[in-house]
Amino acid sequence: MTDRTQTLDTPPVVNKKKSDKQLNVARLLLEGRAFIALLVIIATFSMLSPNYFTGANFLTMASHVAIFGLPAIGMLLVILNGGIDLSVGSTLGLAGVMAGFMMQGINLEALGVVLYLPVWAVAILTLAVGALVGLVNGVLIAWFRVPAFVATLGTMYVARGIALLITNGLTYNKLSGSEALGNTGFDWLGFNRIFNIPVGVLVLGVVALACGFLLSRSAFGRWLYASGGNERAADLSGVPVKRIKISVYVLSGVCAALAGLVLSSQLTSAGPTAGTTYELTAIAAVVIGGAALTGGRGNVRGTLLGAFVIGFLSDGLVIIGVSAYWQTVFTGAVIVLAVLLNTLQYGRRAR
Repeated sequence: MTDRTQTLDTPPVVNKKKSDKQLNVARLLLEGRAFIALLVIIATFSMLSPNYFTGANFLTMASHVAIFGLPAIGMLLVILNGGIDLSVGSTLGLAGVMAGFMMQGINLEALGVVLYLPVWAVAILTLAVGALVGLVNGVLIAWFRVPAFVATLGTMYVARGIALLITNGLTYNKLSGSEALGNTGFDWLGFNRIFNIPVGVLVLGVVALACGFLLSRSAFGRWLYASGGNERAADLSGVPVKRIKISVYVLSGVCAALAGLVLSSQLTSAGPTAGTTYELTAIAAVVIGGAALTGGRGNVRGTLLGAFVIGFLSDGLVIIGVSAYWQTVFTGAVIVLAVLLNTLQYGRRAR
């Protein structure tokens, strides 16, 4: 009887082990989907175009990725907190316009002089503008309990409107400055390279490393994950929930403003419509990278991979001559697929 019992019990154990292995493989593929998608995109476009798989092209594409990778990192912080920031695209545009406005010279009519600021002062004041937009968002959401969607939607329109008012709908051109006025070097972010790597890409790397350290090695990171996972429980545990909420929106505004500086530096011009729909691209990068829209789950590594997936896909479609309309269709399909996979991943964990 003992031998017969062991024989009858063995097959279910084997089947269970096979099932566990299949689940582990499926989980590995699901969690590494952004990296796998990036490899597939690179392999596909490398076969379709001989100009795709080159070092120069990768550096060029990476400099494009930096422009919406920076807002994506800020968006990650907001989404980890369980919020959303629809104003990042408008903040990017407003930041570029403010930089362009200051580079043109600030006319002080009362004193009868035109003030030309050095580039470092222009950069600091531009980042301060982004932080101010983020502060308004954070205060509205944390203290006045305005829903994040509504608050950031409102600031999105306000920021874009201010940019249009400042420029009267026009574009600031020739922002390279003048040596005689002491404001040259604005194009340094966009065109210079260090060790043959575009400065914009290095800026993205530094911001990503700083954000990764903030999330994994600081009390702020622990508080952010806790408040995003369960805000009520975090509040009862002594986590400064409101301060964290305001901080993530301020950081999101700063990241968007930094992207505005990089973009206007690359173009040496600043227009009020710059950054349109970039908020959707930033959200897409975060979602593709595996973050949960409900908050509390996600990381910088995944968001960077998501940004590179979107950037390399868009540039690849341009290289092989696909219509811009189809590019929008493909990008939208990738976003829908990423949300579906996130639902499968986190829904399974919940069960």
